[in-house]
Amino acid sequence: MHIAIVGYGTAGQAAAIFLARAGHRVRVFEQSPELRPVGAGFLLQPTGLGVLDALGLGAGAIERGARIARLHGTTRHGRTVMDMRYAALGDGAFGLGMTRGALFDLLHGCCSGLAEVRLGARIGAVHDDGTLVEAGGRAHDGFDLVVVADGAHSALRGTCAVARRDPLYPWGAMWCLLPADDWPHAEVLGQRYDGTRAMIGVLPVGRRPDTGERRWLTFYYSLPGDEVDGFDGAALERLQQRVARLWPELAERTRTLDAPARWNRARYRDVVLRRAWRGRVVFIGDAAHGMSPQLGQGANMALLDAQALAAALAAHARLDQALEAYARERARHVAIYQCISRWLTPLFQSRSRLLGTLRDACFGPLGRWPYLRPQMLKVLAGTKRSWWR
Repeated sequence: MHIAIVGYGTAGQAAAIFLARAGHRVRVFEQSPELRPVGAGFLLQPTGLGVLDALGLGAGAIERGARIARLHGTTRHGRTVMDMRYAALGDGAFGLGMTRGALFDLLHGCCSGLAEVRLGARIGAVHDDGTLVEAGGRAHDGFDLVVVADGAHSALRGTCAVARRDPLYPWGAMWCLLPADDWPHAEVLGQRYDGTRAMIGVLPVGRRPDTGERRWLTFYYSLPGDEVDGFDGAALERLQQRVARLWPELAERTRTLDAPARWNRARYRDVVLRRAWRGRVVFIGDAAHGMSPQLGQGANMALLDAQALAAALAAHARLDQALEAYARERARHVAIYQCISRWLTPLFQSRSRLLGTLRDACFGPLGRWPYLRPQMLKVLAGTKRSWWR
C-alpha cells in the first residue's frame, strides 16, 4: 500500500519503520520545519522495551538510557506513599528512563532509510478517502491509508469527527533536564508530594545525543494549567522556594536554570475516541488516546499501537477488517489505562486537601496487600490488560 503518516513523533516513527519493513511505501508529513524531538524525558516500560526489541533497537535504547529499578514517592514529612520495585515482577524486569532526544535519534536512524519524510507540512484536514490537505490548501491524494500520529493536541480529530472527548487536564507541569553527575538515586524514579497541590519528580534518563557520555535527570513540577501557561519570573521563584522545602538536595541543581525561558511547559489532554478509524484513516498514539502522564505510559502505548497496526495489516487482506482488528486489539488495554489515569490524577494533582490525606494514608498500606501489590506493579509496568486478572 501507499501509506501517509501525519506526525514524526514516537508513534509516527515506529509506525513508519514497521510498515516500511512490511513492504509498504511510506511517506511522512511533519509540521515542524526541522527534525527535532519534543517533550520531557519519559519512562519506557517492559511493554515499550518489547516493541523496541521487535524493531531490533532494544540494545541501543538500553545503552542510551538509564535503568530504573524502583518508583519511590514520599510526602514532605518523609511518609512513604509508593514504593514499587520492578524486581517483584520477575524475569529481570526494569524500566528505562530516556530523553526524548535519545529515542528520537534511535528511531530516526532506523527510519531515515525506509520512509520519505516531508518537513514543514502542516496538515489541516484529512478525508475518509485518504486525501490530506495542508493548511495552505495543497492536497495530497492517492493514499491507501492515512495514519494520524500528530499527538495529544491533534488538529485532525476534529476534521474527522471521531473524538468523544478531548478536554485539557486542569493541571500540567514545568520540566527541565538537569545534569545527573553525582545524583545518588541513579536507578530510582523519585517523587515528593505536598498534598495534591505540589508534586516534584526526578527521573534518571541517561544520555542526550548532543552531549556525549554525560548523564541527565528529568525534573518535573506539577502546576495548575493556567500557571503553566503564564509561567514567569515570580512563578519560577515560588517553584524554587517550594523545591527547597520539599527536596533540599535538588535546590541548587534547579537554581542553575534561572530564567523562565529555560524551562519547558507541558499540558495534557484526556482523549477518548468514538472509534480509532474511519474510511482510510486511523489514529494511533496520543492522537488516539492522550492521557495524564501520571502512569508514564504515553510512549509505550504509542509503540504498542504501531506494532499492533502493522500486525493487523499483515493479517487481513481487506483494509476495513485490518483496521477493525487493530482497534479491537488495542481497545481494552487502552481503556484500562485511561480509566486508571483519570481516576488517579486528582489524587496527585488537584486542589483537594481530602484526596491528598486519603492518598497519604491509604496508598502505602494498600500497596503491601498480597493481592493488590502485584496488580499495582502490573499497572506500573504497562502489562495490565484485564481488570480482574
